[in-house]
Amino acid sequence: MKFAAAVFLALLGNAAAAEASEDFVSLAELEDSLLRNLFKGYQKWVRPVQHANDTITVRFGLKISQLVDVDEKNQLMTTNVWLWQEWTDTKLKWDPDDYGGITSIRVPSETIWLPDIVLYENADGRFEGSLMTKAIVRWDGTITWTPPASYKSSCTMDVTFFPFDRQNCSMKFGSWTYDGHMVDLVLVDHYVDRKDFFDNGEWEILNATGVKGSRRDGMYWYPFITYSFILKRLPLFYTLFLIIPCLGLSFLTVLVFYLPSDEGEKLSLSTSVLVSLTVFLLVIEEIIPSSSKVIPLIGEYLLFIMIFVTFSIIVTVFVINVHHRSSATYHPMAPWVKSLFLQRLPQLLCMRGHTDRFHFPDIEMRSPEPKPRKGLGRRSHGGGPQRGALGGIEDENQAWLAMLEKATNSVRYISRHIKKEHFIREVVQDWKFVAQVLDRIFLWAFLTVSILGTVLIFTPALQMYLSTPTSHSLGLN
Repeated sequence: MKFAAAVFLALLGNAAAAEASEDFVSLAELEDSLLRNLFKGYQKWVRPVQHANDTITVRFGLKISQLVDVDEKNQLMTTNVWLWQEWTDTKLKWDPDDYGGITSIRVPSETIWLPDIVLYENADGRFEGSLMTKAIVRWDGTITWTPPASYKSSCTMDVTFFPFDRQNCSMKFGSWTYDGHMVDLVLVDHYVDRKDFFDNGEWEILNATGVKGSRRDGMYWYPFITYSFILKRLPLFYTLFLIIPCLGLSFLTVLVFYLPSDEGEKLSLSTSVLVSLTVFLLVIEEIIPSSSKVIPLIGEYLLFIMIFVTFSIIVTVFVINVHHRSSATYHPMAPWVKSLFLQRLPQLLCMRGHTDRFHFPDIEMRSPEPKPRKGLGRRSHGGGPQRGALGGIEDENQAWLAMLEKATNSVRYISRHIKKEHFIREVVQDWKFVAQVLDRIFLWAFLTVSILGTVLIFTPALQMYLSTPTSHSLGLN
């Protein structure tokens, strides 16, 4: 009994499977029959309208999946997008009841009429740019075609605030051959669909909107849809590897005036900084477009620092020249220089005071003439036997006096020589101190100019970068 029941159930299952298979085969046959009937006599080159003056309305939308690249040098924007297009083909209609309830089919897009919508601002010569994917055809003639596309579109770059810049790049779509009386475009959504957008590491999309426009050429008008992408650069990379090194080089230039003039590295440091800035300028030149309309922010800063460094080299040469001056080089110090650089300015600059050497004793000091000894002269007029003894003593005294006078002259000569060397050494030290004062003056002056220049150059860009974009700033009005 159990065996018979099992056999009965197996036969029943086979019958159900056979019936389902027949239904499946019949559904495929119905779809095949539908396709043969739809495309019998169908001409994809002819506009699918009932009357010649009818207009086909194409509903158009855009979905962006990836912002591949923004090339400032060549002024190009590369994007991966999906083009959403929908229109009605009156030749592709059927009654679902006649074909087993089939309400939609997928057909190759090469076999149906397509609106020849292209990107006007294409930069690589591939105006269609889309993959010929299948289209969805519904029973009422509505066709939905969503091909993916990769576009390289032209974009005029404004690098004024590079690398804190914002760019407004647009993509203009329209029919290549049909005017507005034949094919009209309708914007599905004013915003670009970004649900499946893959973030870019360098750029952020602040806003992406579409607007319909048209241009007139004689009796004909041509509709188009323009999508505007407001892009904001993420400046972290350029800040770390470009701006911060430039700031460091500018402050290294200031430290040139802190090096002692005796060292031979002042000019070497300034020259090395100038060469480094030249390398940075060449790097910037490879990134930004070659335009004479605007100078990018980082370019302005580099030029400012290069002028800054060049002027520091000139000043350093002058300071070194002052440092090595002396009376031997025929550079006497004027009284006003002594008063200004040895007394007044050191106090204002909080420097250690310098010894006042305004008045020096005369180097050619006169020594008193030796006076004759009166006692010996009176005693020489005595008489008798004492005259010979006194004469011997006087000769001895004269000899000692001559010896002492000679020693005095030698001491006087040595004293004059020492005082002269001391005076020359003091003059040299005075000029060295003047050079130190000049170094301190230029240190504070260049530090102030460097800070003020940096703030004045970067503040407008930072304000613009941190500000919230408005419709006017985005160029949507």
